[in-house]
Amino acid sequence: MDEETQPKRGGGLGKILWLLVLIALVLLWWHFRGKPDQGNSAAEQAADRVTAVTDPDDILVDLKDDVSPAELAAIEREAGIQLALIDDTAEDTQLYRAHVEPGRRDAILAILERNPEVEIAEPDSLMALSPNEMDWRATVTEAETTEPGFPNDPMYAKQWHLRQIGMPKAWKLADGNGVIVAVLDTGVAYEDYKKFIQLPDLKGVEFVKPFDFVTNTKHANDDHGHGSHVTGTIAQMTNNGIGVAGVARNVKIMPLKVLSAQGSGSVGGIADAIRYAADNGAKVINMSLGGAFPSKVLAKAVEYAHKKGVTVVCAAGNESRSKVGYPAAYPGAIAVSATQDDEAITFYSNYGKEIDIAAPGGNTRDSGGGRGNPDGGVLQNTIKLGDPTVSEYASYMGTSMASPHVAGVAALIVGEGITDPDAVEKVLKDSARKPTNQPYSTDKYGAGIMDAPAAILRARSSSGGWQLGLGLLMAGAVAASARRKGLGVKLGPSYLAGVVFGASGLFFLPYLAPGLSSAPVVHALTHGMPSWDLGLLGATGHGNALFFSALIPLGLLAVGYGVPRARGPLAGFAVGVAAHLAFFAVVPMFAVSYMPSVFGLGSIWLAVNAVVCLGLARLALRR
Repeated sequence: MDEETQPKRGGGLGKILWLLVLIALVLLWWHFRGKPDQGNSAAEQAADRVTAVTDPDDILVDLKDDVSPAELAAIEREAGIQLALIDDTAEDTQLYRAHVEPGRRDAILAILERNPEVEIAEPDSLMALSPNEMDWRATVTEAETTEPGFPNDPMYAKQWHLRQIGMPKAWKLADGNGVIVAVLDTGVAYEDYKKFIQLPDLKGVEFVKPFDFVTNTKHANDDHGHGSHVTGTIAQMTNNGIGVAGVARNVKIMPLKVLSAQGSGSVGGIADAIRYAADNGAKVINMSLGGAFPSKVLAKAVEYAHKKGVTVVCAAGNESRSKVGYPAAYPGAIAVSATQDDEAITFYSNYGKEIDIAAPGGNTRDSGGGRGNPDGGVLQNTIKLGDPTVSEYASYMGTSMASPHVAGVAALIVGEGITDPDAVEKVLKDSARKPTNQPYSTDKYGAGIMDAPAAILRARSSSGGWQLGLGLLMAGAVAASARRKGLGVKLGPSYLAGVVFGASGLFFLPYLAPGLSSAPVVHALTHGMPSWDLGLLGATGHGNALFFSALIPLGLLAVGYGVPRARGPLAGFAVGVAAHLAFFAVVPMFAVSYMPSVFGLGSIWLAVNAVVCLGLARLALRR
């Protein structure tokens, strides 16, 4: 139909379509809104605190970040203590430790709590691996034959846990896209340094900004074995023809040693490591550690990371009790319970209302309760227990093993452009599946057993469908309202193609050709154009304010305005970008870079630029 001939009546239809756009935006907000994680009540935390085993000699003192040296000296004089930064990274956080006489500890804490420059003062305490977790480990002899197909890792056949979460399908969809995952544990066997070796099945993984918070050095090597095993689940080199496979084969690992060779570490060091990870580009944190008691310092660190856009994943604990341990129980953390190979919750896993999701943790016990079932554990490459000079393949069991499965899939979701931790958690929960032939309850499974391919597809396509629908509504409204004044161009399929290109891309492509979905070009085509910053800047740079603005539609229109045939698709593209921006203005799945995270400025930026894009589309359709 030639729409250049005369003005047509489209005002009524345009008003109806704009109303539908408004309704769609409200539905978007309602559909994607997250329910706040309340965590344990204040009364429950207080009850835990009474029974907490703390260090009688040391206290943690968290000062306001802008405290001056003079104010620091005054605090020391008033309390009669000497404050020392807990490590070399703590200067920005102003987190101190003081050694005190046990008999004066409570009086000193009372003095500090009254000081307005002190945010938190509490006894220092230890968090640790489960005391019997290492008793459950079993070594496995490396296979001599190679598995056919993908992956070709010889021992992959023993990794039932990867198949339980659907990794054979997930590997075809996503690889992690360079997302940084911080592993807070006993360290990682990531380098050949002094007596330490790099594990053969971690060669090729990129490691960034390591730090040892136990000895205060930049070499976060593993002298225990637990941290390397956990890292292997997240990022063991996959399809390299040796050993075993991991969940996210193209992530970067930030090794942060917070636990000693004995498997324990200070709450102060763990809290500082959380903030260090958040400040140095980590988008996912895994903590396969914990304790039965809360800490204000640790809770504040988890909250800090969450507000900075970091997804925090934690083991629920191995005490077989109906109460999730800390930090897993804190708001802002994803608490993970453990399943075994038949999808039942394991005998050791903690459970309770704070459980968010379940993942494979394994069970190496035989029917008699002994260590006679190594194939029932989670198998990864690690160092020999306590000997960093020897590499081995070992099956462990514990919620410590379940947590990194979730952290790895969380990284795959972040790699798809969903970087807001609440949105990541929602994708994980909404895509989780119920156990097969096992009784299901939310206190044990949370939302269900994690389903990796379903999570990736939901991350990529659930938003894409909404973006395309919103784009088509906007495209109709713009065209209908412009008809009333008379269009200057003829609309056709190219107009709608521009809408798809700008709004959603071919979001449905992963369902049609999953084997191609992780290819960079295909990955870009399955997103609306602003989200192409994922391919150029990575997940850490996703949400770039220049990409997520009217700048690109404006530039293209400036170049192509004088070409009549180009104005239709350019108008459609501007409308599509408007829909993409409007979607994320209502559903904040990432933080807009260069925008302060106050007063909703990121959403305001997106909304304003969406309106500008609609104006550009109207301009392109004028005579």
